[in-house]
Amino acid sequence: MNICILDGYTLNPSDLSWEGIKALGNCDIHDRTKPEEIAERAANAEIILTNKVVLDARQIEQLPKLKYIGVLATGYNVVDLEAARKRGITVTNIPAYSTMSVAQMVFAHLLNVTHHVAHYAEEVGKGAWENCSDFCFYDTPLIELAGKTMGIVGLGNTGMATAKIALAFGMKVIAKTSKSAVQLPEGITPATLDTVLAEADVISLNCPLTESTKGIINRQTIEKMKPSAILINTGRGPLVNENDLAEALDSGRIAAFCADVLSTEPPSPENPLLKARNCYLTPHIAWATLEARKRLMKIAADNIKEFIEGKPLTNKIV
Repeated sequence: MNICILDGYTLNPSDLSWEGIKALGNCDIHDRTKPEEIAERAANAEIILTNKVVLDARQIEQLPKLKYIGVLATGYNVVDLEAARKRGITVTNIPAYSTMSVAQMVFAHLLNVTHHVAHYAEEVGKGAWENCSDFCFYDTPLIELAGKTMGIVGLGNTGMATAKIALAFGMKVIAKTSKSAVQLPEGITPATLDTVLAEADVISLNCPLTESTKGIINRQTIEKMKPSAILINTGRGPLVNENDLAEALDSGRIAAFCADVLSTEPPSPENPLLKARNCYLTPHIAWATLEARKRLMKIAADNIKEFIEGKPLTNKIV
């Protein structure tokens, strides 16, 4: 089998090994691929692996030998599934490989906001503590999570992991979910979106991006939140109307926004969230722990092996 990896750098910037995939065929690995380079680079490929390089109907049509597309991520919107289906091309993805890493990032952001860890580390470096008249130095409010309400929108793998961590911190957890109360672990209460927005001290977006969830955070829904609310998005950037949210942050309508995702990545310099008040952004790295990337690499190889051996495919989309 001829295997072409179109954009392998984010998965493996050189700290992992491709050997598990190389053992399955002739492997051509590219760090990055522009759209106009796909047809030439993958001309002989029977198997393509892609993370963010888009394979639309036109691209797929130009690859007559293609039999399998492996998406090196959970989201598979980079592939035209209907075009793949018409050609009989198998498409797989890799769900749940980064569940704990993303849930960990939710709390990395939350703890930074509630204890201002980065701020105080910087202040200590500037000499604020050594020049302080007291044994401690603090110039911001500090917030304890125990007793606060965590509202989770979307209770899939990552949402559930986030909920369990919140419970361990002593938080009350309510969730917008299709699951009923009897399906949920003790301590998690199902709620409507309006209830989550109105009652939660912290709101974590962990739902998929669909037509119904696109822009779920907007001027109208922000008006339902507490002024002290902390909003966290580790799901998908377009869940948030960025202009509405930036206005809310700058006016003090909500306390803070934390995100590891934006609507366009990398962002345009004009993105209003880049300069918004109390806005804390990380560059889409929640998934990228070494442990999560090792799992992703192994699952990608397992998916290909199942395909080559004609076994039922665990992560088949098409």
